[in-house]
Amino acid sequence: MSRNNLFSFTAFTILIIFGLNSLATKFYWYSSIWYFDIIMHFLGGFWLGLLFFYFVYNKILPNFDKKYLVNILLGVFLVGFIWELYEILVNMVFAKNAFDLQDTIEDLIADMTGGLTSYYLLKYIIKNN
Repeated sequence: MSRNNLFSFTAFTILIIFGLNSLATKFYWYSSIWYFDIIMHFLGGFWLGLLFFYFVYNKILPNFDKKYLVNILLGVFLVGFIWELYEILVNMVFAKNAFDLQDTIEDLIADMTGGLTSYYLLKYIIKNN
């Protein structure tokens, strides 16, 4: 997989996320489909994993050193954690919802699972080409 193909795949993934989020907002999927938030966090983690992979792509090939996996997962976790802080702030200020630790943990697990999936998918694709 070339860097151009990886960039295209990453851009396509964010367009899918954007489209799903637009539909979810219009049709109230976040409140009517209990697991939709988990799917979106997984896709967000997947996209971030692709993005971080894109930035270290030349350094990873051909050995896929574990330190790159750790760096990608730390990057995904950091962005996911910041996003969760944003959600907490918005809920406290505008929605007046109570903090939900279980939701936050589930979201971070979904983010990390998406990042891990992107890493191993790209590793599989690149090693088999």
